[in-house]
Amino acid sequence: MKDLKSYIRDVPDFPKPGIVFKDISTLIKEQEAFREACHRMADKFQNTKIDKVVSIEARGFLFGAPIAYLLGTGIVPVRKPKKLPAEKEVIEYDLEYGTDTLEIHKDGIESGERVLIVDDLLATGGTALATCQLVEKVGGKIVGLTFLIELEFLKGREKLKGYEMTSLIIYDKE
Repeated sequence: MKDLKSYIRDVPDFPKPGIVFKDISTLIKEQEAFREACHRMADKFQNTKIDKVVSIEARGFLFGAPIAYLLGTGIVPVRKPKKLPAEKEVIEYDLEYGTDTLEIHKDGIESGERVLIVDDLLATGGTALATCQLVEKVGGKIVGLTFLIELEFLKGREKLKGYEMTSLIIYDKE
């Protein structure tokens, strides 16, 4: 079993001064590390009935598709505004400074379908919570969330109380 944390590159002062960006491109470019990450994220839900994987734009797509394949499910993207062509459900949510918007196709999830949400990173939890709310709005039942990385010190998990969550790589301090 690989130490996946060793494949993550820190990029200081990106996208703004004081932020240390956790760059996953150094993990996904390595075939064995990427494969192991996808398998480990999927394995945690192998014995759970899942109908759909929902992945969050954009880096979540990198993990959502292979995880859906491994679990034998369909995949539904959650996207930024004006990227989905059919009828959609929309949610606006708060950021630290301002708001953002996410969309999902209304017919992407049927009422009662069991959903696993996949993303590359859990930080403050705002995007993940908005995605949960979108899935529930279209009738999905969330059975779990899985992340490659969790920035534990930002306390995003607190916003997602009540949901089963897993993270492969945890950073407990900045």
